[in-house]
Amino acid sequence: MLSSHRALKRTLLAGAAVTAIALTSCGVGGPTSDPNSKSVTVLVEAGGHAELTPIAEQCEKDTGIKTTFVELPYEGLFNRLTSEFSSGQVSFDVAAVDSVWLPNVKDAVQPLDDLFTDEAKKDIFPALVAEAKPDGHFVGMPVWTNAEVLFYRKDLFEDPANKAAFKDRYGYDLAAPTTWEQYQDAAEFFTKDGMFGTDVKGGVETEWLAHVLQAGSPGVVLDKDGKVIIDNEAHREALDFYVGLAKSAPSGAAQVDWAAAQNLFYQGKTAMTRFWAHAYRQIPADSPVAGKVGVAPMIGGEAGVAGIPGPWYLSVPKATKNAENAKAFVKCAFDHNDLAIGSKLGLAARVSAYEKFQDQAGYESFGPLVETLSARATATRPATDKWQQIVDTVLVPMLQKAVAGGDSATLLAEAKAKVEDIVNP
Repeated sequence: MLSSHRALKRTLLAGAAVTAIALTSCGVGGPTSDPNSKSVTVLVEAGGHAELTPIAEQCEKDTGIKTTFVELPYEGLFNRLTSEFSSGQVSFDVAAVDSVWLPNVKDAVQPLDDLFTDEAKKDIFPALVAEAKPDGHFVGMPVWTNAEVLFYRKDLFEDPANKAAFKDRYGYDLAAPTTWEQYQDAAEFFTKDGMFGTDVKGGVETEWLAHVLQAGSPGVVLDKDGKVIIDNEAHREALDFYVGLAKSAPSGAAQVDWAAAQNLFYQGKTAMTRFWAHAYRQIPADSPVAGKVGVAPMIGGEAGVAGIPGPWYLSVPKATKNAENAKAFVKCAFDHNDLAIGSKLGLAARVSAYEKFQDQAGYESFGPLVETLSARATATRPATDKWQQIVDTVLVPMLQKAVAGGDSATLLAEAKAKVEDIVNP
């Protein structure tokens, strides 16, 4: 089974234009770009090519550096990175690196501390600044990021009859939920007439982990010192809340992943969903919900709003002989980060890039995304090279059992033992 993170990437890229792989002699196992030629070879995943193309065009105008993209599928990109880093010889000068890979590659890439000026750090979401420095040095410059926000049927929430009935039943005005209790009430209220109030994604872990942060946990699964905390009160409270939503969601929650949840909402079968912000601009024109969707920040628990970012970074391998041009490209990509918003996925990494567009029609998801990514409790996944193994073998199976009726405390205790076996073999 695909891991939830890889499955998400396939979902994100389903609507992206897939361009031909630019395979040149310096992109298929040959030497890296000639430093005298003012060129760089960039190893990138399919959707990232589309994001980086307008940036590369501008950087060539600014610096004269020409870019050759080597485009690989998600799994192939990770395998190429680890294989070439292990060999000590690389065929690329810059690599787009998924956030969960940084702990795996941090020792094989060059420090980028000089690019993380005080001014630059002020324009990068705090969780990304922290994640880019897994072990003493900044090893990746964020190039785009995402997070879950709240999507809701604006037409249903603004309907006068619904508003009156909701207030009569719950005693307060119907509006986009900001708390767990409000989300539960709205989900319950809209579960009628063949519609469900929400979805429950048992096939992916990220959404539950966002609720763990909202409940006040000092991290997800592991704390900053690497101690396993998956059985703490915040994890249990978040799991109970998450599982409790199943009564207002379609059956078969254990198998619902990002793609299934997205389809349910686009088909008008759920009144709300917590989903990655990019999807707002990808609602099909022929969808029954087109033009009827509102967006709000991710809901908040005791610690307030919180989300799990999904960033990618640009890193420069230590083995490249073209470091000067590579770092110049990475800096230029940061300087022109806002150009990526015009691509199919429309994602950036700088706060200012999102704020530049957030008040324009069609970009209504950007304000909630900025608020979610900037929230104090928002945090990234643990900096461990075992993370994908933890997700695949512990988190997703545990969550599937939970939404199918398993006891939260028992499942979390079992998960703790399994995670400890992974991180402390």
